[in-house]
Amino acid sequence: MLKRKIEQLLIDWKNTPDHKPLIVKGCRQCGKTYSVTDFANKNYKNVVYLNFIENPDFASVFSGSLEVDNIVMLLSALLGNRAVFEPGETILILDEIQDCPDARTALKFFRIDGRYDVISTGSLLGVKGYGKRPKSVPVGSETVITMYPLDFEEFLWANGINDSVIQVLKEQLKNELPVPEALHNRMHQLLLQYAVVGGMPDAVQTFVSTSKMNEVLQIQRDIIRSYEDDMIKYATKKDKPLIRECFRSIPKQLSKENKKFQYNLVKKRATAAMFVGSLQWIEDAGMISRCYNLSITELPLDGNAIEDIFKVYMLDCGLFVSMLEDGTQYDILQGNLYSYKGAVYENLIADIFTKMGRKLYYFRKDSGLEIGFVIRYQGECTLVEVKASSGNIKSTKSILNRPDRYHVYSAIKLGNHNIGRNGEILTLPLYMAFLLNAV
Repeated sequence: MLKRKIEQLLIDWKNTPDHKPLIVKGCRQCGKTYSVTDFANKNYKNVVYLNFIENPDFASVFSGSLEVDNIVMLLSALLGNRAVFEPGETILILDEIQDCPDARTALKFFRIDGRYDVISTGSLLGVKGYGKRPKSVPVGSETVITMYPLDFEEFLWANGINDSVIQVLKEQLKNELPVPEALHNRMHQLLLQYAVVGGMPDAVQTFVSTSKMNEVLQIQRDIIRSYEDDMIKYATKKDKPLIRECFRSIPKQLSKENKKFQYNLVKKRATAAMFVGSLQWIEDAGMISRCYNLSITELPLDGNAIEDIFKVYMLDCGLFVSMLEDGTQYDILQGNLYSYKGAVYENLIADIFTKMGRKLYYFRKDSGLEIGFVIRYQGECTLVEVKASSGNIKSTKSILNRPDRYHVYSAIKLGNHNIGRNGEILTLPLYMAFLLNAV
């Protein structure tokens, strides 16, 4: 069983007095159902489970009166002894709630009633809205948690790296001292493995259990196909081909020198008006994350983001690599990334930052200045350069040399090297990106 951070979040939710119904949202196959049902079975006497995709008939329970007693009566009649409702002892799980919008409306009434805990999961919340929305979204009556595929730290746990080892890395970072060579080499190896395996639970479990990369790749490509099936199933008829073309263009977008998302790479002579809705659909489905260009390198970053200039990264780096040609996984594990090295490493860091809750920003000017990522770190606007090798950081030095203009006083260089410092620039191994969580 894979250890997930959401386990503690669910316990904290349960222990919060007068807690609201909970929605756990996230992309398909990231582990929502397993984590929620495992938590429920460990912490409640009675678990009532409904899956609206597996059994669409459950939706009829919520088609009439949404009074809690009425819902309880109908579920008891429908499920028999599988639906035991005891105040304070029962949790109701509404899996894939996007397929029953009325069930989401009902969360308000469970909140007011307060006798039973409710957790809902949703993969396409906000996406499957074309013509099928709840009567009303229960604003103020629900708590929402976003769940991602395994992040790098969870991947480390799955591969036997315990918290005491991670604490050593934290201490070395804090004191800016090199990581012992044996640990440094092992962490670098695990990072390359994470780059190709990613964090989808089935892929990680298969890798940990068998080390068979061909099986991992098959799982990943099956997931990609299931995402494309969702595009066919849930999108409107006119949007289906546009969404798929947009999704399939991502590797091509990231292979460019300037990785700004360009609609004409999706289709010749395409415009933003043609594909902007398609890209939003893919983002709402939890498949991608956007990285916005900044007008200036100043806090607050969100206030300085340029809305229509952005890069697009796959939310899970392993899925991104699976979209590349056969043999790419082997090349990465050997440290040979060839022309794709910039794209892979950037998507890897975007994966790590996104899963730790960071919004993504970069800085590029027509003059040629370009910084891969800009983050708020330890209260300052901080440049983050991602380099596959020693790499040139001319743009970083140019910006640091003009504090009067750019208001930036520190930078981090992530690459295939150990910890070190050169003036305002802190050099870190790529695998330490997951420790840059101090805002």
